[in-house]
Amino acid sequence: MAGLPQTTDPNLLVGYSTSDDAGIYRLTDEIAIITTADFITPPVDDPYQFGQIAAANALSDVWAMGGRPVSCLNLVAFPSKKLPRESLNGIIAGALNKITEAGAVLAGGHSIDDDEPKFGLAVTGVVHPKKYWTNSAAQPGDTLILTKPVGSGVLFNANIKHLVSVDAMNECIHTISTLNKAAAEILLKYTVHAATDITGFGLAGHCLEMAKGSKKVLEIRTHALPIMNEAFRMYQKGVTTGTNAFNRKMVSAHTRLDVSLPLWHEEILYDPQTSGGLLVALPETEAHKAVDELRNEGVVDATIIGRVMELSPSEATYLVFK
Repeated sequence: MAGLPQTTDPNLLVGYSTSDDAGIYRLTDEIAIITTADFITPPVDDPYQFGQIAAANALSDVWAMGGRPVSCLNLVAFPSKKLPRESLNGIIAGALNKITEAGAVLAGGHSIDDDEPKFGLAVTGVVHPKKYWTNSAAQPGDTLILTKPVGSGVLFNANIKHLVSVDAMNECIHTISTLNKAAAEILLKYTVHAATDITGFGLAGHCLEMAKGSKKVLEIRTHALPIMNEAFRMYQKGVTTGTNAFNRKMVSAHTRLDVSLPLWHEEILYDPQTSGGLLVALPETEAHKAVDELRNEGVVDATIIGRVMELSPSEATYLVFK
């Protein structure tokens, strides 16, 4: 999209010139709308769970901008000649469950016949035009908080090979089906300078987007990262995903590892997430209180994972793993 003409409408507060999670358009001095769309292929066999995960994944982009989702449209690709109608009903029912939990409404949607099922949402949210979050305003001295563990990518691939325990898989599904609503609503009480959610580019990729957008360095404490149960063990067994190598390559020119890690340990940094947690940068003076409140309110995996530092003009290293 970099080669396309840039929009000059002054009411477009966040557009595609940055790597933000959604677009923001100002309607009045008090209201701006957040617009986003996302759809995925099934990470699980159960249609209802698939709908829940896909909806949580799409809704997350609104919370990552500091907003509140209000309406959704289904985006459906479905092999009607291969799968029964009940499967489609289950997907949409699961999505509706999460849309309702989010406090939004389902207003309709669009469907096509396709060889492989895909499902997601186009979501509209609202935010005050002077109070939205972006991923490009992290400040030196900020502390980084991550609200969910990482590792879902390798777990889903390993599950296909029947390598993951039932308990670990259920924990993973519960985590990615959990909305980022509670985390976002709590963090709105604090001075969030920058925010994003961790999805397909993995932790490293989305950290790099924040670092480059903010023109700062993000230092990540690798041993502080919250990790899903059995994710490391799957990488130790040699399981990976089709996206890890791409994610690693994408960040390699701007990343430095100041810690010696086995290759299987490094892979968790590039693990693609579905409906991952929020990554926020906020003042150090507020960070511990924010984590305590998040955990007390049920966001039990919220963790301080690093800090923001000044970028040296002489180097292009935006991301440091310690």
